[in-house]
Amino acid sequence: MTERGGATTGSRPDTGRAAPERGPVGRFLARLPLTTAYVLLLTLMAWWLAGQSRAGRARFIRHNSSNVHHMEVGKWWTLFTSGLVVDGVPAWLGIAAVAVAVGLAEWRWGALRAGAVFVFGHLGATLLTEGAMWAMLSAHIPGALSHARDVGISYGLVATVGCLLGLGSAPLRRYGLPALALVLATAWALDQQLADAGHLIALGLGVLASRTPWLRERPQQA
Repeated sequence: MTERGGATTGSRPDTGRAAPERGPVGRFLARLPLTTAYVLLLTLMAWWLAGQSRAGRARFIRHNSSNVHHMEVGKWWTLFTSGLVVDGVPAWLGIAAVAVAVGLAEWRWGALRAGAVFVFGHLGATLLTEGAMWAMLSAHIPGALSHARDVGISYGLVATVGCLLGLGSAPLRRYGLPALALVLATAWALDQQLADAGHLIALGLGVLASRTPWLRERPQQA
């Protein structure tokens, strides 16, 4: 483009702005996309449930429990929706535990492996405990329930912690794993609840996952 008198103007300056650099919190969250998304989802679910009536919360939990009845009628999606509810402890405590355990796992192994361990523990322990409940119902053993309340994050959480301990230092493997197993076994002996047995199973699944080459040969992220 020329101005009057034939003088040529220079090219227009580039007005595009460089993308703002992320702060330390943004970089930290960007490295933990799985943990960030799951914690946000659990927080939103806890907030929504807190606004429901007691009957509404009970109805939601009843419809999302991964129990024998729901498996028999084909509601397999409850295997996943049951992991969106913090149950048995204050919501903030469960969400904080997820943030720490899953966040550490994702930091060490990446989102894919951390998510796989959590889902393996959650689904594996749920299917094994409900399978045992189904066998008890088939054998007409007293105490077996087809509509048991079975929701929560604890199976995946325990499996993740067990896997972290199994891949940790020698003292963690030698003392941490037995200590956690003792706590879970004591809880089961005292309460005799389905979830208590599931926690022990989830711990075993987490330790089993820690023995797989998929995790053991994975170098830790810097």
